[in-house]
Amino acid sequence: MSTVRVKICGITRGVDLQAAVAAGADALGFVFAQLSKRVLEPQQATDLVANAPAFVSRVGLFMDQGIDTISSILDQVPLNLLQFHGQESGGFCRRFGLPYIKAISMQSGLDVQRVADEYGDAAALLLDSHQPGGVGGTGQVFDWSAIPELPIPVILAGGLTAANVRQAVEQVKPWAVDVSSGVEDAPGRKNADQMREFIREAKREY
Repeated sequence: MSTVRVKICGITRGVDLQAAVAAGADALGFVFAQLSKRVLEPQQATDLVANAPAFVSRVGLFMDQGIDTISSILDQVPLNLLQFHGQESGGFCRRFGLPYIKAISMQSGLDVQRVADEYGDAAALLLDSHQPGGVGGTGQVFDWSAIPELPIPVILAGGLTAANVRQAVEQVKPWAVDVSSGVEDAPGRKNADQMREFIREAKREY
């Protein structure tokens, strides 16, 4: 069985970035959605990303922002992946020339299979517990049994902690898991011990 990948999202401090990398994070999330408590200005993100080592993916999170805004951020911040949390169409997501992840609110009652068809070229679908129009980081879990078989990789998010991530991995068998509030002392302030324990539990063999 392949090991699940782990993304630590909502990085706002260099000390947290270094702790996440040291703990074995595969990807780091940098939030540019203005509604988020973890939002970064481009220069802040540039300074943080400069300390991300090779083979750790740098993911930028956006939500219903304009082409010019996103393009300006991409001109300043060297990202590997884009993550869209809003009403962006598949055509919009793919126009920036980078692989993308589309986040889906599992609270919205959407036909997930239909959404997977629309975003069939996405690098992954991120299934989260946020309300429609939200950016995640709520600490709420959704019903994992509602996840259908999907033709593209699944990233599981929403209310994950070190206490439940092993159960989530065993039940859902996602390509990756994504955590933000579940390893924080406060929004944007990660806890190094919690990140280390979360990653250890997520990657632990059955």
